Amino acid sequence: MTKQNISAQLFFLYDSHCPWSFVVTQLVNEINKAFPNITLNLWHTAFFDGKIPLNKKEITNEIKEVEKLANISFSKNYKELANLNRNSILVANLMTWAQNKTPNLALSLLNSIQAAHFEQGEDLTTQSQLEKIINELKLSPPAKIFKNDKLSKDTLLQLEECYALQEIIQTEAIPALLLAVDEQLILLNHNFYLTQPSAIVEAVQLELNKYQ
Repeated sequence: MTKQNISAQLFFLYDSHCPWSFVVTQLVNEINKAFPNITLNLWHTAFFDGKIPLNKKEITNEIKEVEKLANISFSKNYKELANLNRNSILVANLMTWAQNKTPNLALSLLNSIQAAHFEQGEDLTTQSQLEKIINELKLSPPAKIFKNDKLSKDTLLQLEECYALQEIIQTEAIPALLLAVDEQLILLNHNFYLTQPSAIVEAVQLELNKYQ
């Protein structure tokens, strides 16, 4: 849908264990399907390290708000899991590796990971929990990334890029969905499209039309 002389990229700043990121991934799926020529950058922010103090009331309220605004229902397994400390370090390392080495499979990997977490209620903090997904996608990540207590060097480098981008858009909030067209950076307001993910396609097309 985009012209050849237009350079367009989509940046998705997220955390695999964040329920808001889960629903925004559906928007990314729609954009990727409609605009296969847009370069997709999935940047895991590694927000949850298993050490953030839990506030069960805040977690419950967050889940209810996501369910209401996105018109979905989270599984019982996930709701039980949500009361435990979230640790996305292992997944951050895996997703960063996939984004760098097999970008064509990174979105499929993210969808499978989020399904395992938010639908099946797996915390995804061990290699064995991810092996089925990895095997299904025929991935071969190195053993060194399978650590749930230490971010890989590549992940740390990507986080520096995340911080630089967040400084430009002046917010550290996740998830964040940004469209870059040539030298322009457009922050897409994902809240408008949570109940109808396909509607974001028109919004992206309108932005692209400005540069055609």
